[in-house]
Formats: sequence, structure tokens, C-alpha cells
Amino acid sequence: MEKFGLNKTTIHSINSVFESHPNIERSLIYGSRAKGNFRTGSDIDLTLFGEKLTLSELLKIENELDDLMLPYKIDISIFHKIESRNLTDHIQRIGKEFYSLTQPVDKR
Repeated sequence: MEKFGLNKTTIHSINSVFESHPNIERSLIYGSRAKGNFRTGSDIDLTLFGEKLTLSELLKIENELDDLMLPYKIDISIFHKIESRNLTDHIQRIGKEFYSLTQPVDKR
């Protein structure tokens, strides 16, 4: 079964990267995949929550996601570092949970 237009293997692969970084408390997906109006090949917009997350850790996470060789562009951010009020409002309005530290990968 697909969620956000992504197969279970893709979601599991991304969440496995997140799980290896305990500073990530949760992640929301937003944009077309959260709204349900995505197309084949639409990018994956994700924002991360965790007060201890740093930009250098974000770079490591981006590299690990890139190493997965997924057929999607992944745009990833740290929510508390986003400066655009319009973007944070959009994420809060339509964002859907993608990952949670309290929910093991194999239970998603």
C-alpha cells in the first residue's frame, strides 16, 4: 500500500536514516505529497523537528538520503531554522506525520 504516493520500501528507507539520528524527534511531510495532488516523480518535502538538530547534522542526513539512490528529489529542512513565516504556516496547516522517534520503523 502506498502512502503519500511512496511505496513502503521508500518510506522505510528514509525513516531508517532518520532513526539513526536520535536528535530527530519527528518529521512532517508537506507540499503536494501531503495534499494528495502529487505526480509521479514529485519531490518529497520533509521538515525535521528536534531542538538539538544542527545544520551540520542536516548535511549528514541529506548525504545519507542521497546515498539511498531514490528516484526522488528530497527537500529537507529543520523546522525551527525555517525563516519564512509563510512556509512554517503551510507546514503547520497541511503537514502530515512521516516519522516519529516514539514509533519504531517496523511499526510504520
